[in-house]
Amino acid sequence: MQNTRYARSGMVCSVDHLASNAGVVMLDRGGSAADAAIATNAVLAVTAPHMCGLGGDLFALVHDGSVRALNSSGRAGSGADPARLRAEGHTRMPFLRDIRSVTVPGCVDGWLALHEQYGKLPLAELFEPAIRLAAGGFAASVLALGAPRVAAEPGAGDFAGVTKAGDVMRRPGVARTLAAIAALGRDGFYLGEFGEGLIELGAGEYAEADLAKPGATWVTPLSVRAFGHDVWTIPPNSQGYLTLLSLAILDGLDLPSSPAHAAWAHLLVESARIAGHDRLAALHENAADLLAPAEIERRRALIDSRARIKVSTPVAEGDTTYLCAVDEDGMGVSLIQSNASGFGSLLFEPRTGINLHNRGIGFSLVEGHPAEYGPGRRPPHTLAPALITRPDGSLRSVVGTQGGDAQPQILLQVITRLLKYGQAPGEAIAAPRWRLGTGGTGFDTWDAPDETTVEIEEGATWADGLGALGHPVEVKPSSSAFGHAHLIDLLPDGVLAGAADPRSIIGAAAGR
Repeated sequence: MQNTRYARSGMVCSVDHLASNAGVVMLDRGGSAADAAIATNAVLAVTAPHMCGLGGDLFALVHDGSVRALNSSGRAGSGADPARLRAEGHTRMPFLRDIRSVTVPGCVDGWLALHEQYGKLPLAELFEPAIRLAAGGFAASVLALGAPRVAAEPGAGDFAGVTKAGDVMRRPGVARTLAAIAALGRDGFYLGEFGEGLIELGAGEYAEADLAKPGATWVTPLSVRAFGHDVWTIPPNSQGYLTLLSLAILDGLDLPSSPAHAAWAHLLVESARIAGHDRLAALHENAADLLAPAEIERRRALIDSRARIKVSTPVAEGDTTYLCAVDEDGMGVSLIQSNASGFGSLLFEPRTGINLHNRGIGFSLVEGHPAEYGPGRRPPHTLAPALITRPDGSLRSVVGTQGGDAQPQILLQVITRLLKYGQAPGEAIAAPRWRLGTGGTGFDTWDAPDETTVEIEEGATWADGLGALGHPVEVKPSSSAFGHAHLIDLLPDGVLAGAADPRSIIGAAAGR
């Protein structure tokens, strides 16, 4: 299904029509794309707790004549102790129900940093739709039906009684928290009811000073030239460099005339594998020179168009939401916000009921590793939004997806379809996808990169051809495992063309 939508003076794409509509309302009121993105994300923090929320992290790319990157991923608390985890027998960070995998949530700091730089409307106005839904109740979507499995967790009372789509859910603690942020800024969150509860729940993991220090930082974005455009992303600790590295490798290969050909999927799969096989060793918050031209050439030369290659093994179903917005002045925001796993750590701050992410799973427990868990450190992140500019520096597209480790793989496919093959957003977004699968958590792709299976979404034409080239192949039903990607493309005549992923079921590209 192709679902391209068109608009003349502003557009928002997200996983939930309630959220997209809130963003368009802010554009109608004269707000910026950043205002629209904040309002959209605030609604998602209420209606999509299985994907994102105030207890998660945030990254954003902004184009306002030039490209800026915002890293609002949280840091481990001052009580972080990797030796204690190792002494308990852990070889990797605990996945669920362990506060040590919860870094200080960065979402709110990200909203405030965006608003300070680019906001036109007051926070109270941006939060009004979200507060109304949280306090007054909203009809739970088909996407939120994981609620019954978390309702019994301590502090998860908001989810009790939600058993089917259409059941009314209220989130009074979220409503209070949003109102406190609007009135008091970051102190209303980090030093208010939520922060006090987090310190209590952490039992020594955090000190008040950990929460008092603003966590959002504006950083220098990464970019590569691919298919005649510049593609941008967030630098480490984000894995976004994998999107750029695989695109740069692919741009030098001889691609077939149609994405329907198995050779197309093979070359994209191999570009992703040769880009990402050493991610566990290479990615940490201080990583540099990951896109050196000589390294791109070296990796490209290893690819064999006739067969799957063996990649070296490093030593050592995720839930996220992506949204994008463009306003009538041409500002574009590409924003991704996440809990990591669905509902995050399955821990809930006890006073507000806000569920906490488990982004700390990206840390290493290998002693001396540059990404080792420790006080004040940011973990490697799967979040990887993208933004595309034309050679003259003007904005072409904002694009991103959820999908855990598979985010760069999904973006590689969508961006190649858009830039190389000229597909419309709806066609590029709706087309069948592949991803590298392990049958595990969605965050373990690179544990053993030569053992990954190429999971192919039903409806694709590549299975037999990929099998003949040596790829282990498994055809899977279409699902969120293949991402919820959204895209807004600025056409040469100034019209906006956008698409929300049909896999998200209730997603919407809404414009004005």
